[in-house]
Amino acid sequence: MRPIEALLEIVRGEGVTRVFGNPGTTELPLIDALAEADDLEYVLGLQEGSVVAMADGYARATRRPAFVSLHVAAGVANGLIGMLNAMRSRTPLVIVAGQQDRRHLIQDPMLSGDLVGLAAAATKGAVEVQHARDLPIVLRRAFAAAVRPPAGPVLVSVPMDLLEERGQVIVPGRSPLAAPGPAAGGIAAAADLLAAAGRPVVIAGDGVGRAGAVGDLVAVAERLGAIVHHQPMNDGVDFPGGHPLHAGMLPPRNALIREILARYDAALIVGCHAFMPHHYTAGAAVPDGLPIVQLDEDPAEIGRNFAVRLGLTGDLGGTLRALAVRLNGRVPQARARTEAAAAEHGRERAAVEARARAAYDAVPLDPLAAAHAVAAGLPDGAVVVEEAITVGMRLRSVLRQDLPGSYVHTVGGGLGWGIGAAIGHRMGDPGRPVVAVLGDGCAMFGLQGLWSAARHQVPVAFVVMNNGEYRTLKDTLDEGGGPSAEHGRYVGLDLAPPELDWASAARLFGIGALRAGSAAELRDAVASVKDLEAPLLIEVPVGGHPSGRSSGRDAGP
Repeated sequence: MRPIEALLEIVRGEGVTRVFGNPGTTELPLIDALAEADDLEYVLGLQEGSVVAMADGYARATRRPAFVSLHVAAGVANGLIGMLNAMRSRTPLVIVAGQQDRRHLIQDPMLSGDLVGLAAAATKGAVEVQHARDLPIVLRRAFAAAVRPPAGPVLVSVPMDLLEERGQVIVPGRSPLAAPGPAAGGIAAAADLLAAAGRPVVIAGDGVGRAGAVGDLVAVAERLGAIVHHQPMNDGVDFPGGHPLHAGMLPPRNALIREILARYDAALIVGCHAFMPHHYTAGAAVPDGLPIVQLDEDPAEIGRNFAVRLGLTGDLGGTLRALAVRLNGRVPQARARTEAAAAEHGRERAAVEARARAAYDAVPLDPLAAAHAVAAGLPDGAVVVEEAITVGMRLRSVLRQDLPGSYVHTVGGGLGWGIGAAIGHRMGDPGRPVVAVLGDGCAMFGLQGLWSAARHQVPVAFVVMNNGEYRTLKDTLDEGGGPSAEHGRYVGLDLAPPELDWASAARLFGIGALRAGSAAELRDAVASVKDLEAPLLIEVPVGGHPSGRSSGRDAGP
């Protein structure tokens, strides 16, 4: 079997049906072979950032590693932002990057470079294959490594001449994926500590959603009557948003996290990569002396940034189920705690609803009202792919999604991810409507992804919140009280003028567009996405920073 044939046999055996890529000369052997592979669809992206983002969304929807093909050093460099997002969000990807012909690599030919060195910091592992006979083994290892906790992207650099060698290679059989590990030890001690607490709290990390253990965590929280917070900037639904015990997301600042956790006398932290603060504040995120039970699949997470009383490493679902059994009937006050939490959280949610509805008539739309209109219009079973910094934070306060997988975000921070991720997610789970909520600045980073949506007729609604500025940066400067806030002059933070014409941008890529000028129009437009048969861009003019320099269509000089 020739090397290129071995590559295709392996990806088929790993369950791959789509190849996400942008080709160049080093990928021609693969492109040529795919001409005879009717069972493998090539999903073309116009830039590698979009390619990797599509694969990221697809892998999350299918819960399998996605397969990516990138072109030489420049393609790897363009794709690094997507690899970084996948690395931080624990998305399994196998990325094959074409290297220049080995026969003249010593001459530093055009397009060549250190692909492994480029990718090393943004992947779980990176390797360049030097012998055709090693290619099948390296690929098998890459697929296994991509899903092994902590999951993430793995890059394999393949010189183009290697794929065209005439020698025979042997494809090793595929081993079954490793079964989930056993439940962690120490469950009895953890149950004792948590049951004895008067004010327990649970922190739901993104590992819970990835492990399919949301229901198991709910059982533990209900037996304790414990308040539950999502980790800062959570990437998914790790606890039902409408549950009476759910108190929302922890803010991404250590001082604020510490202030919240100081209310409790014990904490269970599950599947959470530290707390990943955004803005620096002095001190640790955890109050001194707080007894913590930390559970994770990855032993490196235990006690990573703070001391824990008990560290449990093992399968999240199995461990949580065993913990729930141990806690059953041991906390008689759990029901009263849950009822008190329901009343408190009900008041808080009602207050947010009232503020949002009070702003429904603002023109351009208030960010909270825009977020509320999106949440109110979502069809049953819809998936929200969110990359909207200002509106996105408001959206988190009004979303009440209970179904796992119905909210998708990346904690990686590499902008331009949202458009591609939404496309890939709908491809991977075509039965669920997908609404991508995008900031105008974020959308500009990944705009070329719209072409792929049009080419493959992927019915995603791209909701672009247009405030004509980087408002979150202005707000941050305001908090600091520096010259920008004092004088109302923000350098490099305005996108208007000139005004971005989103309808024209959609038409450029062959996508329909509409403009929602009110909260009611936005709610109705989002509700209609259940019937989409082609991609649609919905522009939403949103009020800007109080400086007045930018506010959607009303932006002035």
